[in-house]
Amino acid sequence: MIQTTADDRSLPPALADLARTEIDYADGEGIDFEPYDAFESAEETTDWLRQWTGNHELDGDAYRVFGQDGSGGLAAVWYGRPGRPLAEQPVVFMGSEGENGVVAGNLSDFLWVLADGIGPLETVLYDEHEARPNATLTGLAERYATTPRRPARDIIAEARAEFPTFAEDIDALCR
Repeated sequence: MIQTTADDRSLPPALADLARTEIDYADGEGIDFEPYDAFESAEETTDWLRQWTGNHELDGDAYRVFGQDGSGGLAAVWYGRPGRPLAEQPVVFMGSEGENGVVAGNLSDFLWVLADGIGPLETVLYDEHEARPNATLTGLAERYATTPRRPARDIIAEARAEFPTFAEDIDALCR
């Protein structure tokens, strides 16, 4: 069981602002990501995780789902660092076709990934990440990020290195 606080189902200001920001997919040239205006409920998250893995013994306590791509893959904050605040937890993606992985090491770095024009699905699907800077999302990251700006490819590589077994660990939960 993950130790969380009662108020951690409220979107932090950066994600609330992101939810109010239009993200243009632009015929495949933009970011395929739709942020939610609230975290999914604990019940919805548990139902999703059980359906995604086929494992009905799991609960979704370790995840705070906050957005999706066009195919229904979900982006979530994952409590991968016990005892640390939500903003310091990694962001992960679990796709509609079983793809999964760590997107960024924390919410701040996630904002920089988006600012580089790269969405959660793309971080998981591809090893090469060509920056396509997005001025609107760069402005959002500049307002809220507490980590320095770095290229998305570096942020993604750092997160993968810190959590190298995330995908395998998730796959092992599947029935």
